[in-house]
Amino acid sequence: MPRRILKRWFPNSKSIRESKSFKFLGNMLHEPGLWHLNRRSVAKAFFIGLFVSMLPIPSQMIVAGLFAIWLNANLPISVSLVWITNPLTMAPIFYFNYLVGNWILRSPVKLEKFHLSVEWVVKQMEAIWWPLLTGSVIIGIISGILGAAFINAFWHWHVRRSWAKRKLRHKR
Repeated sequence: MPRRILKRWFPNSKSIRESKSFKFLGNMLHEPGLWHLNRRSVAKAFFIGLFVSMLPIPSQMIVAGLFAIWLNANLPISVSLVWITNPLTMAPIFYFNYLVGNWILRSPVKLEKFHLSVEWVVKQMEAIWWPLLTGSVIIGIISGILGAAFINAFWHWHVRRSWAKRKLRHKR
């Protein structure tokens, strides 16, 4: 099952619950649904992780973790998927989100020539924040739905394939 593959990549719940960094969450991390690898919790985790990764906000991992706790999704998968937007991919992803936001809002692209300064960044954010946020939310919802649908389809395919292999073994 996909469960075996995912268990190799993620830490176990006991090590995270006993970590000093997460003591402030108290008993919230003791909810078994946050750690189970089943189709529903993983699909929810993919939606959360992909949605939050598209948002131009700081502390994406914390936001994804809080959503995972609230919606009882797999916590490690939700938190790790936000790293789709990392320092190498952030600029192209957010620029695409900005273009989508401009297209949806039917507004012109308002980017000036790049100049490295705090003033330039503040001026640009004042001009682009609404299309960037709009495009990011739309792309986040779309990518979250597609990710969850892919996981559901992959999980069903994998289970059917495993059952077919099992039937073949029993026929021999």
